[in-house]
Amino acid sequence: MAQTAEDPDSPSPSWAHRRRPGKNRYDLAELAGAFGDLGTLIPFVVGYITVMKIDALGIFFMFGICAIVAGWYYKTPIPVQPMKAIGGAAIAAGGAISPGVVCGAGLFTGVFWLVAGATGTVNVVTALATKPVVRGILLGLGLSFMTQGIVMMRTTPWLAAAGLGLTYVLLTHRKIPAMFALLLVGTAAALWMQPSLGAFVLSLRPAFRVPHVALSGMTWQQFLEGSMVLALPQIPLTIGNAVIAMREENNLLFPDRPVTARMLAVSQGLINLAAAPLGGIPMCHGSGGMAGHVRFGARTGGSLVIFGSILVILALFFSRSAGILFGAFPKAILGVILFFAGGELAVTVRDIGSKRDDVYVMVVVAAFAMWNMGAAFLAGVLLCQALQRGWVRLSLPLSR
Repeated sequence: MAQTAEDPDSPSPSWAHRRRPGKNRYDLAELAGAFGDLGTLIPFVVGYITVMKIDALGIFFMFGICAIVAGWYYKTPIPVQPMKAIGGAAIAAGGAISPGVVCGAGLFTGVFWLVAGATGTVNVVTALATKPVVRGILLGLGLSFMTQGIVMMRTTPWLAAAGLGLTYVLLTHRKIPAMFALLLVGTAAALWMQPSLGAFVLSLRPAFRVPHVALSGMTWQQFLEGSMVLALPQIPLTIGNAVIAMREENNLLFPDRPVTARMLAVSQGLINLAAAPLGGIPMCHGSGGMAGHVRFGARTGGSLVIFGSILVILALFFSRSAGILFGAFPKAILGVILFFAGGELAVTVRDIGSKRDDVYVMVVVAAFAMWNMGAAFLAGVLLCQALQRGWVRLSLPLSR
C-alpha cells in the first residue's frame, strides 16, 4: 500500500503521538526546523545592533544559551524570541533609549515573570482564557505574521515569488527540506545583490571574545525607565502570545510533552534574569516561533539545541561580523519564512467547532489581536462573560 504524507496542518498530527517523551533528536529535519523562526529573530536583532549599537556578543551568546536550555528542558520546539513590544519601542526610539534602559527592562521582566510563575499568579489570568479566546489569539497572531511577511516580501517581489513557489513544492519533500532551499536562495540572492558581501565573507577571521557583565553600565534611573516605558507595555502581549497561546499550541501538537502556564512564566523569568546582566535582550517563548520551527521540520527540542549552539559559536568567534551577516540576508526570504510560520499558527484554530458564539468570539479576538494582544485578551474575556450571562445575544430567537 502506498504511503501517504503526514498532514502537518492537522490540529493533532499523527507524528505528535509517535515521539518518545524526554528524547530530543538531532537529525536533518531538526536542523532544517532550527531556522524556522529567523523571520522574527533577524529584524529585531539587527535593529538592536545597528540602531541601538548594542554589542552583538551578548545578544547572540545569551540567545544561544537560552535556546539550548529551553530545547533541553522542554524537549519540544518551544522557541526563544525577542520580546516584540520592548524591541519595537526601543529600536523605534533610536538613540533615545540606551542599552542600560534595555538591561533594566530585561531585569524587571525577569523578576515579574519569575514571581508570577512561582506564586501561581499567572494562573489567575490564564483561567479566564476560554477556548474561543485562545483560538482567537492564535488566529490573529498567525494572520499578523502572514501580513508582516507579505510586507517584507514586497521589498523584492521576484525573490519572494521564487521563495514561495519553492517552499510550496518542497514542504512535503522528505529528502530536501524547504528551509535549506530557502537559506540557499537567500544567501545566493544576498551575494548577487551585494557584490561586496562575498569579499567580506572571505575576509572573516575568528576573533575569540567572551561576554562581559553589563550591569555596571546601568543606573537606577535607567532601570526605572526600562521597567515603566518598555517592560510594562510588554506584559499583556506576553500573557497572550508567550503564555496562553504557547501553552495551547504546545499541548495541542505535543500532548505527550505538556507544559503549564507556570512553567512558561518561570522559564521566561529565569531567561531574562540570566540574559540581562550579560548583555542579552528581553526574550520570551513566542507561539509563532514554534509554528515556524514545526512548519519546517522540527519535532523535538533538538532544533533549539542546534540553533542555540550555532548562535553561541557565532557569538564567541564572529560577534564583530555577525550583525552585518544577519543584516545582509534578504527581507523577502525572511518574509516567506514568516508567512509560512503565520499560516502554521492560524490553521490550529480548526477545532473551534461550529457553535456561532464561539466562532464569533474567536473572530473578534483575532481582529483585536492583529492590533494589540492585551486588548484582544480583554475584549475576548468580556465578550465571553457577556454571552454566558445573557447580557448580549448574537442572534434573535426564531419567531413562531
